[in-house]
Amino acid sequence: MVNSIQKLREATGAGVMECKKALEQAKGDFDRAITIIHERGIMKAESKRERKTGAGLLETYIHNERVGVLLELRAETDFVVRSEPFRELAHELAMQIAAMNPENVEELLKGAYIKDESLKMGDFVKRTIAKVGENIVVERFCRYEV
Repeated sequence: MVNSIQKLREATGAGVMECKKALEQAKGDFDRAITIIHERGIMKAESKRERKTGAGLLETYIHNERVGVLLELRAETDFVVRSEPFRELAHELAMQIAAMNPENVEELLKGAYIKDESLKMGDFVKRTIAKVGENIVVERFCRYEV
């Protein structure tokens, strides 16, 4: 059971107790436990939606010296903004914008994730919210192409 908890924790980024509870609820089924954690994460993300996002960062991405993206991504605290999951999210969003050229934030979040077509970008953001425990907002972005 301990190895399963550790493996589930590495796969999802969830806490030890959350992994243990998910495995118990799934009766040891690892894949079902992952699904349970993701479902709980989305519920947690929804509950944080109204929280104010006062900290943020600017992420840049240049693709083949022809497409450039500048993204403003916000969270509640500087601690989360400096965290690896948040920075990874910022980078993935910037690459998504470069690849898909969405017109606005709403279109970006409704679009399918380029690395996993079964996942919407909005759900990818919600998973990160569940991991870091704070609200995250894609404030704005701009994309340039030559």
